[in-house]
Amino acid sequence: MRYLRSGPRRRQPDESAVSRGKTIGLRSGEIADRNIRVILEAIRRHGPLTRMELGQHSGLTGPGITNILRRLADEGLVTSHRRSGAGSGATATEFALRPDGAFSIGVRVRQSRGEAVLIDLSGQVRDRQYFPLVPTARVPSILSATQTMMGRHAGLPIIGMGIGSNDWTSQESAELDAASIVVRSHVENECTASLLAERTIGAPAPEGGLAMIIIDEDVQAGFLVRGVPYSGMHGRAGSIGEMLTGPDNVQLNTVVGFGALRALVSDDEFKCLIAGEEASSPQLTQWIRDAASHLLDPIIAIAGFIAPSTIMIGGDLPRGAIEALIHQLSVERRDTSKRPFLTPWISPMKPASFSGGGVALGAALLPFLNTLLPPVSV
Repeated sequence: MRYLRSGPRRRQPDESAVSRGKTIGLRSGEIADRNIRVILEAIRRHGPLTRMELGQHSGLTGPGITNILRRLADEGLVTSHRRSGAGSGATATEFALRPDGAFSIGVRVRQSRGEAVLIDLSGQVRDRQYFPLVPTARVPSILSATQTMMGRHAGLPIIGMGIGSNDWTSQESAELDAASIVVRSHVENECTASLLAERTIGAPAPEGGLAMIIIDEDVQAGFLVRGVPYSGMHGRAGSIGEMLTGPDNVQLNTVVGFGALRALVSDDEFKCLIAGEEASSPQLTQWIRDAASHLLDPIIAIAGFIAPSTIMIGGDLPRGAIEALIHQLSVERRDTSKRPFLTPWISPMKPASFSGGGVALGAALLPFLNTLLPPVSV
């Protein structure tokens, strides 16, 4: 799921397009499962759709589509109705996603705080909860928060739980799965989870790839190349917080991470910022200037080596602060007094589509991607 496929460079088809050749080498059961996922994804992304339109999006035959739709309807995942103004016949019936057909919980795990979201099959957030985390006992904290959330929504078909974390262990997964009433947990690092949220329910995936920078206690980056999250050797791709950056050659985490922000602003202002509330002060402005001065180095490296179509910046900071940081980055890139070169080729930058960088939301998508929707490597 995380790694790039090899092969000659050529223009990739639209992610919604399906190549029949990709079923070569799969067993019949795997092909059937894949086709079901492809049809459900087409309805989720482009629906409501008729059978004929589903055939155009999926490349499957009419009888196959009919059988799949019958199964999805029996499982309560899709619904059908007559298209207004359509003629008679099978093509007059269109099929839409049934958001209440399945639910999932996603949890973002940080050093001392957590975020849990409950989403439906369409990706809409139905519930959200922030909670403190004890670093030495994270599983009990997560269990308490998620079980409270599930208690508020008793009876919903919750199919799984996703975890977005950079330091989650297999032992914690085993402990969580053993104690939770959710069938199974799925784990991804924060940036990959964030990219999954953008790719699946955020802005349309740009041609040429996507980079995501998340600012928190540390600074990290993630990459979506040809629709596939790329993690690198041992998952270390995007560890930009350890870079020495800026004119003073200091570690990025020490200037851009929340430790530097916390040292500049008051405790009350920091709490407001982390809660996503807009704020303005000379101290915040100073942090934005310092952060942009040092963040530009890894952005130049990302643009130079990967050349994504878009670089997104996300995290718990309010959108206004992120937009101010992006504006300051555009100022820094034109300042030749610090760097003796202009960088007009840097990819366009914009804020992440979702609060918190969409990490919890992307984590909540993991059970869907592993059981209902096509995995991102398809």
